[in-house]
Amino acid sequence: MAGFLDDIEPLKQAALAELNTAPDLAALDHAKGMWLGPNGKFTALMKQLGSLSKAEKPTAGRLINTAKVELEIALVGRREELELAAVLPKESTDFTLPGRGRTLGKLHPLTQVTEDIIRAFRKIGFAVADGPEIEDEYHCFDALNTPADHPARDAQDTFYLHTQTATGLKPAGLRLLRTHTSSVQIRVMKSQPPPVRIIVPGRVYRRDNADATHNPTFHQIEGLYVDKGVTVGDLKGTVEFVFKELMGGDVKIRFRPHYFSYTEPSYEIDFANALVKKMGKDWLEIAGCGMVHPQVFENVGYDPAIWTGWAFGFGIERIAMLRYGIDDIRLFYENDVRFLKQF
Repeated sequence: MAGFLDDIEPLKQAALAELNTAPDLAALDHAKGMWLGPNGKFTALMKQLGSLSKAEKPTAGRLINTAKVELEIALVGRREELELAAVLPKESTDFTLPGRGRTLGKLHPLTQVTEDIIRAFRKIGFAVADGPEIEDEYHCFDALNTPADHPARDAQDTFYLHTQTATGLKPAGLRLLRTHTSSVQIRVMKSQPPPVRIIVPGRVYRRDNADATHNPTFHQIEGLYVDKGVTVGDLKGTVEFVFKELMGGDVKIRFRPHYFSYTEPSYEIDFANALVKKMGKDWLEIAGCGMVHPQVFENVGYDPAIWTGWAFGFGIERIAMLRYGIDDIRLFYENDVRFLKQF
């Protein structure tokens, strides 16, 4: 018994010395395993208790447990010291210096306006649809009842793509960068039966020279509503609701007859509010719309005798310019932080 008890204190001191001087966390874990692990030296002492007499066991067990508690306290303390040292800077630091604030990024103004438009349409049950920016003539023009001689199909207005071959460039099956997001309307109608209630925001491309009001790349949002008994009244009510959500409750809307190949009848939408008045105008053209042409329905397999619908489209940049009083569309694309951080 005396020999057994005499071994406890030297083992404890040796264990404390190794735990307290462990140079890193890996060495500390190794020392823990050697002394307190399943095969550790103190675990071995506990196993030897079974060889002691019934009278000797309480005293020996108490001494071992007391030593084990001291070792565990030393283990926790050394681990905290090593973990703190690991995260401290390697070089001396003056913690009394003021902190450096990080500048938080912001959403681009076009993204902000797009999200507001989407939010307004979702309030009245519209879903968001998306589609490819590289399109074919069928989805971009043919299915939308655009005549073969329409100016929009001319190479001077549309970006057509070519593929590189061993003998040089050749047309890529008349692939093009979409000139509007109406192509997504066709894709959606061909993929599902009516009713359809969608909006389609996205980037579009046209051969425009960059100036204050034009850019070869810009953003557009289009809407499509197809169901039984849809009328121009539904179109007008939707447009009024959305523009009041975006531009304020003083917005007034008027429709003017127009021509689009994919709608009949077709209209231009003008709106008026305090911002328009500041510009010295009574009305400002903002969008195009109309009832979906029966031929478009036939092209996608919808029966125009059963289904009616309307479609519209307008530029997101135009809304943002009016909303924020911006007079040059190119500012959206110059990545000037002085401009962008205002929104």
